[in-house]
Formats: sequence, C-alpha cells, structure tokens
Amino acid sequence: MSASHALAHPYESLTPDVVLDALATLDLHGDGRLQALSSYENRVYQIHLEDRSVVVAKFYRPGRWSEAQIREEHGFSAELTAAEVPAVAPLELKGGTLHEHAGFSFSVSPYRGGRPPELDDFEVLEWVGRFLARIHTVGAKMPFVARPALDLKSFGTASRDWLLKHDKVPLDVQGLWEKHCTEALDMIAKTALATDAKGAFGNEFKSLRLHGDCHPGNILWTPTDRPDGGPHFVDLDDARTGFAVQDLWMLLSGDRGQRTGQLSGLLEGYEQFREFDRRELALIEPLRTLRLIHYSAWLARRWEDPIFPINFPWFGSSDYWMGQVQMLQDQCEAMAEEPLYA
Repeated sequence: MSASHALAHPYESLTPDVVLDALATLDLHGDGRLQALSSYENRVYQIHLEDRSVVVAKFYRPGRWSEAQIREEHGFSAELTAAEVPAVAPLELKGGTLHEHAGFSFSVSPYRGGRPPELDDFEVLEWVGRFLARIHTVGAKMPFVARPALDLKSFGTASRDWLLKHDKVPLDVQGLWEKHCTEALDMIAKTALATDAKGAFGNEFKSLRLHGDCHPGNILWTPTDRPDGGPHFVDLDDARTGFAVQDLWMLLSGDRGQRTGQLSGLLEGYEQFREFDRRELALIEPLRTLRLIHYSAWLARRWEDPIFPINFPWFGSSDYWMGQVQMLQDQCEAMAEEPLYA
C-alpha cells in the first residue's frame, strides 16, 4: 500500500457508484440523479429513485459515533414521529434504520423540502417554540444511555486541551488564546454546565434529550396552506443530553433588543405546552462560548478531510486565532452581564 493511499481519507472512497450500490442493497434503485447536500460532518445525498420518489441518504463519518449512539439518535427520531412532532426520521428498511455498506454506516430518510423559518416573524417563532416544547416533552421521558452530554468538559476543557496538545494554535498567539480560553472556562465552571467527576450534571436544572444543534438551517419551513405546512426539524446527528435552553439560543440573532423579542416569541409558544425554567437563560452566553471553543477544535480535528481545507481556507492562521481571542474576550464580558430575559 502506498503512503499516499494509506493517508487517504475514508470519504474519498465514497463515490457516487458506492452510494447508489448502498441503496440498491435496500432495494432502492436510483435513476442516476444524485446531489450532494450541504453537510460537513457526514456525507448526505439527495437521490431520485426509479419509482420517482426522492430520498436522502446519510453516510456517517467513520469513527465519530458508535453504533449504539447512532441507534439512540434513530430511536429518539422515531419517538418524535410517533408523538406527531414533525421531525424527519430514518426509514425502516429491511428490518432496521441503520445499514452497512463498503465500510460505511448509513441511513435513508424521506426527502423534505423547505426554507429556513422567518425568525423575525413573531407567529413563526411562536410556532417553532410550540414544537420545541413537544420535542422536549418527548426528550424528558427517558435518558440517553450512550450519547454524551453537552457540558463544560465535553465541549470546553476537552476542546481546549486537545488544541493545545496537538499544537493547533500558532505559537505567536497560543499563550494569549490559552489565557482567555481558560478565563472563559473558569467562568463557565461556576454554572450548571459544570459536571462532577462522573460526568453528571448538577441538579440545579433538569437535563433531557435535546435536538442539540437547533439552528435555523436545521428547521425547514413549508407553506402553511399545505396539510403538513410549518416547521420540520431535521438532522438529529448532534442530539445530546443537556438543558432546554440549548435548543432555543441558536435561534436568536441581532442586538439585545432583537434577541429579547425573538426569545419572547419562542417562549410564548413553548410555554403553551411545557414549563420553561427562566433561570436557564443565564446559560445562553456560556453555551455560546462553549460552542465557539468547540467549533475551533471541530475544524482542527477534521482537517484531514479534504472538504475542510476547501471550505474553510481561513482556518488556522494567526489572524484566525487572534480573532478567536477577541471573541473570547467579548464572551467573557457577555457572561458577566445580566442574562437575557423575556
């Protein structure tokens, strides 16, 4: 085996023919039309079948999740569907939802079109809030066993330590970045996002199963004059254990006044179905900070995947890391301010 071949990323072998062959093992026969959808973590394809239906096939990144963790995601999706929550769940084909082909784990889901929701529309926010409450009602019924929690350790300290251990921060910025990153993590350590030695949350708030990555791109909005109109929640790949506010804060944008208005709309709908502990609002900026740190580590960990240097050419430079230092300083100031309220 040549050195160049040994260093090839696993996804380089995932050709269109391999994708179509994988579906054929499930008696799903493509008509040749295959489109790669926007996804960096996994490889996701929209595929037209010979019977004129359209499906979406997701090929999971090798080594990221265990089989048990993927099956928990699928089980959560199925529970949501059974509760008539508009989440797009994998299809059960040949007795299962998780399949193997050519060294890849994959699933197949029905295709759902749509556009991101208009989050400056109070009625849309209220509608999304109602469904988030219903997702959390299902999520609170039982815990994840295999999937991890979204907390200080997994997103924060582990990300910082990995970046430093693997020399991913340039030496001319490393000391400054480590200083401000540690300052931010020390502030978060005083919140409910800290964990004990066993990785368990404190009992200040109730933890539950979450969507985990509920940004506008993972909500597809369809015209409300259709029978299935409104929001559809997609991509539960990042489902984890955490606090309810995690699935709300990424839908907020703009200045403080705009975010307050958006939060009011979400909670107006949410609290029609489920109680929300307003004390969790103090976790919004700590969660934003953890995502900031985790994002840098995520990019660095994925850099051997050829799609990352192509799509993130700005990553890794001293200018990038100086920008991160500034954002960490800004986040420390934000965490010291009064929490957002609604």
